[in-house]
Amino acid sequence: MTVPTQTSRTVAGVINSVETLEGAGFLVHRPFPKSSFSEFDPFLLLDELGPINLKPSQAKGAPDHPHRGFETVSYVLDGRLEHKDSAGHAGLLNPGDVQWMTAGAGVVHSEMPESMFTQTGGRLHGIQLWVNLPQRDKMMPPRYQEIPAARIPVAQTEDRSVTVRAIAGEALGAKAVIQTRTPIIYLHFTLQPGATTIQPVPKEYNAFVYVLEGSGLFGTELAPGDDGQMVLFAQDGKDVAISNPTDAQRPLDLLLIAGVPLNEPVVRYGPFVMNTEAEIIQAIDDYQAGRMGRIYA
Repeated sequence: MTVPTQTSRTVAGVINSVETLEGAGFLVHRPFPKSSFSEFDPFLLLDELGPINLKPSQAKGAPDHPHRGFETVSYVLDGRLEHKDSAGHAGLLNPGDVQWMTAGAGVVHSEMPESMFTQTGGRLHGIQLWVNLPQRDKMMPPRYQEIPAARIPVAQTEDRSVTVRAIAGEALGAKAVIQTRTPIIYLHFTLQPGATTIQPVPKEYNAFVYVLEGSGLFGTELAPGDDGQMVLFAQDGKDVAISNPTDAQRPLDLLLIAGVPLNEPVVRYGPFVMNTEAEIIQAIDDYQAGRMGRIYA
């Protein structure tokens, strides 16, 4: 197993996920926000939906709801989700697909299991990340980047012990096609037993790992992190070290997410994230008055 370099970051803490209900009543595992850990600038929320095996007609989603002032990144690992919004946009997310939605000035949208998937049931697993927008972009026109699995760059080490999908940023020579409003890294790593990867992350970035499956060792001190845990890294190095122990019984599957902090005031109220309370009041008023539109069947 490769030893972390002297430039690798140390681990600042490990956050356990909590279970909570969202939307129409589906269960998510959420490391943040919660009472003890509310945000990790520029990130506002991380939810893991599932993995869960659903019976026919058991799937639930998130009916019509608004967003303003931030971005939602939806990454489907298993199952199929469909979405619609108040601008007349609609689409389908299949396994491996990513939707990077910049809500900006505001949009009403819905995220629901695809109708045929709802009828048949099956395995559902997905991730949603909320990324804060800088003050200059909070009222920009909404936009979507929908990237099918086939367009997400994939790279492997020569011995195939480490595989990465580059959703945002760059790793192992694979460069993401998604454009972000501020510098963001979003990488999906899979490490075979005994494998190690050293991923460059600029020192000014806040960085964390979320473990999807398996148990890994992280940072210069080889701190343990397990399935459903968020591993926070200190800003004391230029790369992040990740290892799957040699005696591991399964691959280590995780997300490495990092971004430049905005260092701006954050005022949030449910699906609205702005810089001042006055802006939140305006967002509520705009939504209630219908100025964010509505979804038509």
